[in-house]
Amino acid sequence: MDAPGRERAEHIDPADQWVLNPNTGEYELRLTPAAPRRTVPQPRGSRTAPPATPGREVPPPRRRGPAPEEPLPGRRGRRPVKKKSGAKKALLWTGGSLAFVLVATAGAGYFYLKHLEGNVKTTDVGDAGSSSFKKDEAFNILVIGTDKRTGEGNDGYGDTGSVGHADTTILLHVAKDRSNATALSIPRDLIVDIPECQAKKDDGTEVTVQGQQGVRFNRSLGESGRDAGCTMRTVKEATGIQPDHFMMADFNAVKTLTTAVEGVEVCVTEAVNDKQSKLVLPKGESTVQGEKALAFLRTRKSFGNSGDLDRIKVQQQFLGSLMRKMSSGDTLTNPTKLLKLAEAATNALTVDTAIGKVGTLKDLALELKKVPTKNITFATIPVVDNPTEEIKATVIVDETRAPQVFDMIKNDISFTEVKAQQKKEAAAVAARLKGTKADASEVRVQVFNGGAASGSAQTQLDWLQNSAGVVKSENAGNADADQAKTTLEYAPDQADQARRLADIMGLSGSAMTPGESVTNSQGQPTMTLILGKDFKGAGVKLNSASAQTPGVDKSTADKVQCAS
Repeated sequence: MDAPGRERAEHIDPADQWVLNPNTGEYELRLTPAAPRRTVPQPRGSRTAPPATPGREVPPPRRRGPAPEEPLPGRRGRRPVKKKSGAKKALLWTGGSLAFVLVATAGAGYFYLKHLEGNVKTTDVGDAGSSSFKKDEAFNILVIGTDKRTGEGNDGYGDTGSVGHADTTILLHVAKDRSNATALSIPRDLIVDIPECQAKKDDGTEVTVQGQQGVRFNRSLGESGRDAGCTMRTVKEATGIQPDHFMMADFNAVKTLTTAVEGVEVCVTEAVNDKQSKLVLPKGESTVQGEKALAFLRTRKSFGNSGDLDRIKVQQQFLGSLMRKMSSGDTLTNPTKLLKLAEAATNALTVDTAIGKVGTLKDLALELKKVPTKNITFATIPVVDNPTEEIKATVIVDETRAPQVFDMIKNDISFTEVKAQQKKEAAAVAARLKGTKADASEVRVQVFNGGAASGSAQTQLDWLQNSAGVVKSENAGNADADQAKTTLEYAPDQADQARRLADIMGLSGSAMTPGESVTNSQGQPTMTLILGKDFKGAGVKLNSASAQTPGVDKSTADKVQCAS
């Protein structure tokens, strides 16, 4: 900004200078008019614009060429006012879900953008993540909340010497078509194998940190110098899902972000008076920010059985409320709040170098705001108590339920209903196979892998036997050739079995082929199921964009829930 611009903006809140342009739906920096200046005398005959009169517009230069056409008699010469289109109204409503979206889309804010960019801290994670951010692809962001006690007023929280473990971790998957997203919480006490990883010290030197087997997940960050790249590698090792980028925040982030939005609404089923976290709340709804918001997220003794899994549910409820607040009209249309949020967000975050530019963060935010809150699902990795412990303190992955959850994310499958296709496909199946359905326990089927991801035949078999009741099924290995579509071949006298399996798997009528009977390893007649390249994961129905997830607790960001 030039010197006169700075002079005009003196003693003015910068937020008051951001004005919504109704033609673009974006905020622009408008400087307050300066006081009239003394004009320099001009030589006679020179053409100069007359000095501006305060409160009046300066007339434009005289038009050359033919005079404008006169209005018809009885009609006013004023140009008709255009009505705002529905799309433009929507743009006004959604313009700027995160604060840096606002400033990044206003050309006059270039220097302010550079200031924001200087706030963001970055970590080079090498090949642990993606080297770039692409707008037209699904992406996974590992959101890490550390227990590092740096920052004003945080040294009184428990372990003051903490190196910053992965205290709260959420793997956020955003679908390719932006119709949905899944926020999968990873328990800090989950037993995992931490792979060997490369990390950089503060002085820039690179070190190799040895891996560890059978330890708590939270040790994947901080301990022995492990950085966020080590945590990303641990997530890939434990789930098979590759995080593309990470965002990391500490205690200060909770305090500054909640203050920037002037508080987040929370709800509790009973009054809370937690001596340890110092959280005091009445029964029902309250608004928390700053220290109180941090206490709400840290408390364990007031909810559920005081364990980490119950605290995760409370954190998910809080994040859902924060998302609703940040996308509300009160926040989106308030330049002061948005600029405060921009400062808070950029100061609070550490990210990987691939998304460390404010322009990239802006692009990422614009993609995130396309996802409706009703289709943002919170879930937790399915776990069971660690069987090796007498006193239960840690958990392990539930191998009967977790693979389906991991497959859904890897295959970009929504945890919410985003497409109504099941009725159409059910009608197609009914038209081909009218009649009764056999009980699931009577269905005999061999499962082949004909182009699905490696291991799909076994994971689908496990799901069929353990979750769907198809106990007379077996893994037949790889098919002779890959195929685009999943198919089921059955003999005429197996039609009732075929109907049941079609119902269980969501097979379309075109996927079902009458044929000859074959025998299984016990010499009994069986159907043949070949998983094609369209296979979406264990338990995921072929005829819908979402799946049933038995035994997995889920919630969505649009619903108000009370912690209990």
